[in-house]
Amino acid sequence: MSQTIDNNTAPPPSAPNLLELQAVSKRFVKTLDSAARIANLFGAGMQQEVVHAVDQVSLGIRRGEVVGLVGESGCGKSTLGRMAVGLHSLTAGTRLWKGQSLEQLDAAERRKKQLAIQMIFQDPYASLNPRMRVQDIVGEAPLVHGLVDGPQQREYVESLLQRVGLDGAMLRRFPHQFSGGQRARVGIARALAVKPEFLVCDEAVAALDVSIQAQVLNLFIKLRDELDLTYLFISHDLGVVRHLSDRVVIMYLGRIVESASADTVFARANHPYTQALLASAPKLEVRRTEFFAVKGEIPSPLHPPPGCHFHPRCPHAMPRCKVEKPALKEVSAKHFSACHLNDGLA
Repeated sequence: MSQTIDNNTAPPPSAPNLLELQAVSKRFVKTLDSAARIANLFGAGMQQEVVHAVDQVSLGIRRGEVVGLVGESGCGKSTLGRMAVGLHSLTAGTRLWKGQSLEQLDAAERRKKQLAIQMIFQDPYASLNPRMRVQDIVGEAPLVHGLVDGPQQREYVESLLQRVGLDGAMLRRFPHQFSGGQRARVGIARALAVKPEFLVCDEAVAALDVSIQAQVLNLFIKLRDELDLTYLFISHDLGVVRHLSDRVVIMYLGRIVESASADTVFARANHPYTQALLASAPKLEVRRTEFFAVKGEIPSPLHPPPGCHFHPRCPHAMPRCKVEKPALKEVSAKHFSACHLNDGLA
């Protein structure tokens, strides 16, 4: 990257959780259609499909913290982000905002609380209405929720565009009139428009060129300092996560397998899956380096393997791993890992 990312404002360890997910699960069920039900009358034996996207995940994020959520495609990290922001309902578990369960609130009160939690999507072009001008894309939500009135909207949108590094005069443009980096900034401005405290960034820089990525990542750090924001930053790019995050959470097939500070994860990864991810990541080194891809393919969430989900691909798998789910345990100070190897049992 062409610019330096400064991230030296981690929250104190004693800071309370701003958002907390307690044993949350998400299953997507595809019910049988009429043809399948008729076929079953003749003995077809067809069954509804259930995708186990997120499986009993617990995660707390402190005010001012940047948590990087990492994993392969299909591991459930985007689903978890959408559950955090309220775009997906919970199949099981509880979501707490400042210690209060959002699921126990009535719909109107929950919507009001959830304004403080906003999401920035991976593809800024797909998430922006091509028929709307930026003034309406960014200014519609604050107008609807009474944060500004009609006469104030233009000035408010101009100030938001300037905050994210765009010219305020661009508010009359349509999304197709912007570059990819500019569209990403419009998406950030839209999320900031309702004055959130917590942002879920789902692969927010993945579609951008490397040089533009650095600019947008520096913008995230700048906004965090200026607006006291908290981030859940979802990414498959280990380099981005290492520079941006205070804490890194590794996810595999719907479960968290490791969680620790960014420095700890990259220096002393404990879980075999985390170790495999780091070994497969390119490194900028002069000496010759061998890269080892994670062996095998991630199993289908339709039929996740029993016991430890990673055991079919793990070089250290033992019989216990095939039948018993490992608990997420503290292996050192504030370093958690879900692996039977930590029990010292072979």
